[in-house]
Amino acid sequence: MLPLSDGVPARRFPIANVSLIVANFAVWIFYELPHLNSSVFHASFYPCTVNASCHGPESWGVSWITAMFLHGSWDHILGNMLFLAVFGKNVEDAFGSLRYLAFYFAGGFVAMMTQTAMTLLFGTAADSRVPNLGASGAIAAVLGAFFVLYPDAKVLGLIVIFPVRISAWFFLGFWFLYQLFEANFGLFGSRANGGGVAFFAHVGGFIFGLVVTRALIGFGRLAPQTSRGSLAALQ
Repeated sequence: MLPLSDGVPARRFPIANVSLIVANFAVWIFYELPHLNSSVFHASFYPCTVNASCHGPESWGVSWITAMFLHGSWDHILGNMLFLAVFGKNVEDAFGSLRYLAFYFAGGFVAMMTQTAMTLLFGTAADSRVPNLGASGAIAAVLGAFFVLYPDAKVLGLIVIFPVRISAWFFLGFWFLYQLFEANFGLFGSRANGGGVAFFAHVGGFIFGLVVTRALIGFGRLAPQTSRGSLAALQ
């Protein structure tokens, strides 16, 4: 299903989320499109740089950040930015802009390291030299946070051309189970990159977002939200 709205009005303009979307499109249009192959080569993340079995154009300590702003096609960036636009604004609403940015980058790092660990442990030497890129790991962390924060939200989306409205809990839960299934399929198929898609990054990012958000709620630093965007009573 293609999500169009999460049904939750934001209480303030999502400056951080909009800035991330603008930055991703700016990198795609002005940096990648003119020389796509060379841009991907120079700014992607290579798992083999972590265990020093290869030397990438940039160190892994830099490339995990630059890779988060790269995409491989129009479909790739449009799909990622749609999910970020729909769900990110309300997670920023709950976190606050600065904490949301820190959470986004931390989620991207954990997602990238999850994918890297599975690639180095179970993939081949060739797999570890495949460039990793995209914002989907960080966005998965945002989805995990939304799953916890807005349990009663309703997602409006399209199945082919037919509009449907389902609970965010079901939509995101099914999305996660699909990523988990595909990740394990890739592992059991002896390809830790899931056949070209970094499913382990999605799984790691989502779990990070879910766990961190639940911990912040438990420590009283966040509160669950209602579908109207207001605070729900803590139990």
